[in-house]
Amino acid sequence: MRWIHQWPRRVLFLVVLICGQPLSLASVLLADDQPAKNAEIRVGMIGLDTSHVTVFTQILNAPRNTDDLAGVKIVAAFPGGNDEFPLSRDRVQGFTKQVGDAGVRIVGSIEELLPLVDVVLLESVDGRQHLSQIEPVFKAGKPVFIDKPLAHNLTDALKIQALGKKYGTPWFSSSSLRFQPQLQNLLQSGEIGDVVGCDAFSQSRSGIGHADLAWYGVHGVEILYTAMGPGCVSVTRVQTDRSEQVTGTWTNGRIGTYRGIREHTHQTGFGAAIFGTKSIQQVRLPSDYRGLLVEIVKFCKTRQPPVSEDITIEMFAFMEAADESKRQGGAPVTLESVIAKAQQAP
Repeated sequence: MRWIHQWPRRVLFLVVLICGQPLSLASVLLADDQPAKNAEIRVGMIGLDTSHVTVFTQILNAPRNTDDLAGVKIVAAFPGGNDEFPLSRDRVQGFTKQVGDAGVRIVGSIEELLPLVDVVLLESVDGRQHLSQIEPVFKAGKPVFIDKPLAHNLTDALKIQALGKKYGTPWFSSSSLRFQPQLQNLLQSGEIGDVVGCDAFSQSRSGIGHADLAWYGVHGVEILYTAMGPGCVSVTRVQTDRSEQVTGTWTNGRIGTYRGIREHTHQTGFGAAIFGTKSIQQVRLPSDYRGLLVEIVKFCKTRQPPVSEDITIEMFAFMEAADESKRQGGAPVTLESVIAKAQQAP
């Protein structure tokens, strides 16, 4: 019956009316809205103001993709952009041209994009735009990957989670650092044993209008949570002009830290020291996107998020608590308290 997916919706509806076949309207809509089994999955991008869009297009649209990258192609994109955010304003035109030159159809709105695609990658570099951009995608039922940062603060992150539940649309958000093979292989090898602590690090650059760690520190926080898992109770933070350290205490007495490096950012990279019951291991991580794209392709095909939304929300609570601790001069701040406050925000 694969041929039925190739018919326009109006033709299928006429078949139902004229032939009287036992084909429900719901199945007619499903035939048109969902990609046929083994058909190429059409991906659309929102926001062409980050280098991620050119890398993703180059990798996913390579002519001879096989196995874990096969069957998914970026076919359309809406440039978006924000004149009030310099890294968006100054780059959207150039990245749009590169994506268009690669054969991707450039459209004028999110509404124009959605009928053309099966899955969406929300790439807008300014996390403040994500909440408004995501609602029509959720409403259309298109599974969506939301590139880092999920939002500019915890309040919007919770609103995005609520919208996803309202419309029943699958989504996930993640830094590429979570899926670096060096990190995943080490954690899965058994060499460390049970993880009892982790000291993760990355550059720490703030974005206009974002929580301090949300825009770039999120990479290091993602490494920390990949190693530690959820369950952080409270956070303290110390910051100087040159660096900062955020210390989290987990429910079972474990301690994890994030060190944000605020100078010489081009030299620092990403990494962690992971403390286990069997050994202590150090790992340096490249900025590579293939592991993340493999997970995105799986998500496109299965609609099963590789990262729990609850973990992503807890990460944002961790970062929000870090900001509050900074405001309070380094006092401990519970994640529960900042979540409760964010839930009350308009």
